[in-house]
Amino acid sequence: MKAKFFQQNGGLFLQQQILSQGSNATIKIFSIEELEKATNNFNENQILGRGGYGTVYKGVLPSQNVVAIKKSKLVDGSQVEQFINEIIILSQINHRNVVRLLGCCLEAQVPLLVYEFISNGTLFHRIHGESHGFSMPWEDRLRIATEAAGALAYLHSTTSVPIIHRDVKSANILLDENYTAKVSDFGASRSVPFDQTHITTIVQGTFGYLDPEYFHTSKLMEKSDVYSFGVVLVELLTREIPVSFARSEDHRNLATFFTLMFDEQHLLQLIEPQIIEEAGMEQLVVVAQLARGCLNLKGEERPTMKEVAIELEGLRRSHKQQLALQNPEEMERLLGGIGPSSGCTKRASGRYSLERDMLASMDLPR
Repeated sequence: MKAKFFQQNGGLFLQQQILSQGSNATIKIFSIEELEKATNNFNENQILGRGGYGTVYKGVLPSQNVVAIKKSKLVDGSQVEQFINEIIILSQINHRNVVRLLGCCLEAQVPLLVYEFISNGTLFHRIHGESHGFSMPWEDRLRIATEAAGALAYLHSTTSVPIIHRDVKSANILLDENYTAKVSDFGASRSVPFDQTHITTIVQGTFGYLDPEYFHTSKLMEKSDVYSFGVVLVELLTREIPVSFARSEDHRNLATFFTLMFDEQHLLQLIEPQIIEEAGMEQLVVVAQLARGCLNLKGEERPTMKEVAIELEGLRRSHKQQLALQNPEEMERLLGGIGPSSGCTKRASGRYSLERDMLASMDLPR
């Protein structure tokens, strides 16, 4: 039965692919016994979470390494080759802000994927969790946004074959023991040949984050991830959830609500007072403009993830310098480590020409 499942789930094809990769292949094929032992026979107490593409269990390997084991939902026979190709692609990703795929098991009825374990849960939980008294500092929000944007830019433009994540959301951005961002859950991801601008697929994603253009045309493109990331940026700015029936009918969708408030220059009503104080108006306006750009209804009018990552990195450097100016010891520590801003913030002000107009026209606190 194990041999049957192994073949059914594309095991032979995976072995061929690993052999063809040679020394570049880093993926391990686990036996079902290893993973059953690691999870106490997939005990419910070991469940870390459930999603649209499967259930994730915490496991401990004989080496004492803690891992996250994702038990996929049933895979259609026609998807096997694509599934294996994605495993190979993900096994080659080496980025500090992408959850690392360690291996897989194909001996069960459904494929099992083994990832590194990330200990501090999801960004969604940190922003919207039960501890309403806790508010994540702006410095952390900006860093996490920068790290996640860098990971997505890497997937779009640096990997051997561009990868569209297809389900970017705060619940798929994990935080490790140092609260470093790790983009996760590639169950819906698709690779796109270099000579194509998009691929046509059955629409998949999460309501509230889904690119409207993709929803209406079924054409998945890199800019679809940009739209979804824009929603994450708005979550970080406002601490509002992407879809809420507690808001009025016109405002239930956060992306629509934010766009309306931004365009009508009522942005401050949405942002946490603590964040206004910590970030300062100049940074908030630039990040809000960046989010608004990501949420353009037409994909061609959105920035690329690389542009988004560069803007955020520039802002983060600028914020570090501002903090250092307020703290002489920090300034001394940073001297030599961080030079003058790379110009990204200035470029943001140029490209998003609304900034000065907004600063002049907004009803700012005196």
